[in-house]
Amino acid sequence: MIIVTGATGALNGATVDQLLKRVPPHHIGVSVRDPARAQHLADRGVRVRQASYDDPEALRRSFADADQVLLVSSSDQSSDVVAQHDRAIDAAVDAGAHRILYTSAHGTAFDTPYPPLRIHAATEQHLAESGVAWTALRNGFYGDPSQLLGAWQETGVIAMPADGPFSWVDRRDAAEAAAAILTADTPLDGPVDLTLPEPVTLADFAASASEITGRKIERVVVDDETWVRDAMNNGIPEEVARFTLSMFQATRSGHFANSDPTLTRLLGRRPRSITDQLRERIADGQVSDPPR
Repeated sequence: MIIVTGATGALNGATVDQLLKRVPPHHIGVSVRDPARAQHLADRGVRVRQASYDDPEALRRSFADADQVLLVSSSDQSSDVVAQHDRAIDAAVDAGAHRILYTSAHGTAFDTPYPPLRIHAATEQHLAESGVAWTALRNGFYGDPSQLLGAWQETGVIAMPADGPFSWVDRRDAAEAAAAILTADTPLDGPVDLTLPEPVTLADFAASASEITGRKIERVVVDDETWVRDAMNNGIPEEVARFTLSMFQATRSGHFANSDPTLTRLLGRRPRSITDQLRERIADGQVSDPPR
């Protein structure tokens, strides 16, 4: 059985949808905080059990009979996220899972200016020490591009700090790749980079936006401290602004510059490009939640 945590969220919810195209529903289980939100899965024959990363006993019950467990990274900023991940890994081991998969991030390392990557690195280290086969799905950034690009539709300018190359993947592609890995005949061990075939920059986003809208969208580099000050003047808390700034700093120090063909191979096609993603969001009128 494949057990998926966070199945009422956007990423792993999409992964369960992809799994249902590949395996019978009774081969899938989900571990969720609120089973009522997973009723649509129960109605399709998926096993639904309640648990949270703060309740090891409930986790072990929800992971019972698991061959593989897919753990979504915690977004609970009020908690010790590394400890939450460790508890989930230990519960999967105790439940007898043969493989643990984890939604990590491209560029994961301890020596990085972007704090989430250090959390992922610590979690991958615990996985490596667990004694169980493991796979880290190192996804490129994903989400709504609005926070990344700012108010470019109103201003005609992408005015952000200096950046460097990175991967911005479509969440649906990340979910499809996860399902492909979970159901593959040959497992993928250790870290697996899931990126665009070639990294992009904010200048590439400006070029794509220009192509789609038919108007010139400029890329303007803003000094770090000026950008933080402007963000604070617009009501963004300083710690949030500096957290976002650290992402730009990590891109320009090369933490996300590498690309890998694995995502393309798993999908059997090229991943959705940034032009594809922007065009779809503009068409849907959705051009606003933070990147992961």
